[in-house]
Amino acid sequence: MNTKVNTLQENLQQFYGSQQMFQLPLIKTWFTDGVHYLAKEAECFWLITDASVFAKSLKDKSHFITVDFKRLSEAERIIKGYEAIMSYGDGNENILETHRYSVTDFPLDELRLYFVNNTLMLPSEY
Repeated sequence: MNTKVNTLQENLQQFYGSQQMFQLPLIKTWFTDGVHYLAKEAECFWLITDASVFAKSLKDKSHFITVDFKRLSEAERIIKGYEAIMSYGDGNENILETHRYSVTDFPLDELRLYFVNNTLMLPSEY
């Protein structure tokens, strides 16, 4: 794991609550300081947008949505033909939807976000 990834993971653990809220203009989803930091430092506004769009579409199934990004192992990539998945659950281990990514530049192997009240946040900010 490289230094940038280590620093990113360490810094993400320091977010509790949020003093400022940000909004994705086209879809009117809010996100917290921690998610904003993640998007800027990991250059992954695409991930924030995807997570927001799909989580928002599942609001009728659950008012609380977990968003889990997971990069597959090298062996899994070869067998399955894609590099990562993002799954959306209800917080009770029920998967509501899963999306596959053939290619990703996201630096972390795993990430969990929460989507509640039209707001995307880190678990520590909930």
